[in-house]
Amino acid sequence: MIKFIKQINEDIQAVLDRDPAARSKIEVLLCYPSIHSIISHRVAHSLYKRGFVVLARLISQISRFFTGIEIHPGATIGRRLFIDHGMGVVIGETAEVGNDVTIYQGATLGGTGKEKGKRHPTIGDNVVISSGAKVLGPFKVGDNSKIGSGSVVLKEVPPNCTVVGVPGRIVVKDNIKIRSMHKPEIDLDQVHLPDPIMQELDCLFKRISVLEKQIMKTQEGERKDENL
Repeated sequence: MIKFIKQINEDIQAVLDRDPAARSKIEVLLCYPSIHSIISHRVAHSLYKRGFVVLARLISQISRFFTGIEIHPGATIGRRLFIDHGMGVVIGETAEVGNDVTIYQGATLGGTGKEKGKRHPTIGDNVVISSGAKVLGPFKVGDNSKIGSGSVVLKEVPPNCTVVGVPGRIVVKDNIKIRSMHKPEIDLDQVHLPDPIMQELDCLFKRISVLEKQIMKTQEGERKDENL
């Protein structure tokens, strides 16, 4: 029981650390569906491991009804998870979520088929999964990585990476700084992420501009030749 209370206290503190709208622990405990879903999951997961599968599923479904967050009782959740807003978040049965993870609304940790065994992703420590992102399959997202909004990730992500797009592409690697092992600096910026499509378009626009200048020079040379 003491361990359970300590875990919930850490979860509440994680909200205070990462959400500037949170003012106090009592506000977080009473008003944040993230905390309600995590408390329910920790109870359901304990029952699930002891073989009370139906009761555990019932608790998870009741929690889903009230919070809009669906966490299968079989999923393994680490310490200090923060689910911001949370509506539409889905975490599958064999998913494993590390410590200090942040998940935004509409994100899914799902499978890709009807296969048995491990079929959901493993999320490392200090990972940010932005709103609407889909991480699908039995692979790992490495520590300190960030999944951009709306991205669809279908293969393993190394540590310290930023992934964006559909399908997800690694656009940044090894640039995330960690303050300490006990209190990592979590970068929650979901807006200022590299956009590989815009980068390609920018390169094309620059190339077109160069070609247009070359064509204009050629045309000017031809007119001079005609005047001669």
